Amino acid sequence: EDTQTELAERVAAIDVAVGPDRSDQSGKNNTEENDTVFSGNIKDIQRNGVNSDRGMNELLPSQRSEDAHWRHVPKRPLTRPVLSSRKLSLQERSSGGYLASSNTPGYGPYATGPSPRIMRRPTIESNRVSISDSEDCVQLNQYKLQSEIGKGSYGVVKLAYNENDDKYYAMKVLSKKKLLKQYGFPRRPPPRGSKASSGEQPKPMAPLDRVYQEIAILKKLDHVNIVKLIEVLDDPAEDNLYMVFDLLRKGPVMEVPSDQPFSEEQARLYFRDIVLGIEYLHYQKIIHRDIKPSNLLLGDDGHVKIADFGVSNQFEGNDAQLSSTAGTPAFMAPEAISDTGKSFSGKALDVWAMGITLYCFVYGKCPFIDEYILGLHNRIKNKPVEFPEE
Repeated sequence: EDTQTELAERVAAIDVAVGPDRSDQSGKNNTEENDTVFSGNIKDIQRNGVNSDRGMNELLPSQRSEDAHWRHVPKRPLTRPVLSSRKLSLQERSSGGYLASSNTPGYGPYATGPSPRIMRRPTIESNRVSISDSEDCVQLNQYKLQSEIGKGSYGVVKLAYNENDDKYYAMKVLSKKKLLKQYGFPRRPPPRGSKASSGEQPKPMAPLDRVYQEIAILKKLDHVNIVKLIEVLDDPAEDNLYMVFDLLRKGPVMEVPSDQPFSEEQARLYFRDIVLGIEYLHYQKIIHRDIKPSNLLLGDDGHVKIADFGVSNQFEGNDAQLSSTAGTPAFMAPEAISDTGKSFSGKALDVWAMGITLYCFVYGKCPFIDEYILGLHNRIKNKPVEFPEE
């Protein structure tokens, strides 16, 4: 129709007219932050992944007018769309499953959760902690600490009731003094072999520093298959540091060993969640380094969420080149326990651990088992994977 052709021409004219002097009022002229998508129907114009439903009269007047009129319209100018030849990762492809659609308001091209372009609700950071004892629990700011529901590497996890939003959360309680003392008296002896003797082994990070690194990593993550850090309470005058997470009542997806492994179909669904979560982490330049069933928590929606970033690494470039040993021995890759002293791919470590985890899902046990750590290392480096007969 003539009217639609006229409107399309005006859209093209606006696009061409956009220049440096008509950029975002905030001074940011970042084309990636302001992608514009034009569909065949003009009413489907979307900006920043959010539908624009204000009515076409605000964007495209139905009456003919001069260019001078357009300069006086109090609307943000449309930005020229930039098309990239970069192939989309799995995270950026639309999928028709349970995950949120990219057409959902507030979601970008990431089908599995909010786009990194859209700021997540920031983690609350509290530097003042008020502690009081009541009859049946300890009051910590707005939280009522109740029963202990788990133990981590360096602390306990307690059930916490938030009076402000009437919800329950999982609160990890860590003693900073114990973490500092842990660094002075390490549990494990230094590694043997050429990595230690060559002098190239980096000094291990102190446990307390690792906790702060974990907090820094969790603060920037926002994905349906990653646990969410809600609040951090760290009062300089108090010994304890508190980390508040979404409560996942079902706990780990599996305890290993297990007499009741998953069916292949169930294992596939859980493994899909892990793949999406790890692919998102690698996209965010993070290596988890400790993927295993006990670090995979089951949400109320029946989907797996990756937890425990205590030994994770951040990297620059395409991959992390690592040389230190970290994680759980039965899930370590052969190159990570080698005595050659050569660096190895961080992404490959996560992929290997995912494979061991999938084996656990299907068979209820790890593929490499030995009573002694050196025997376990030998099996991982030299023995083939054996699949039990049905």
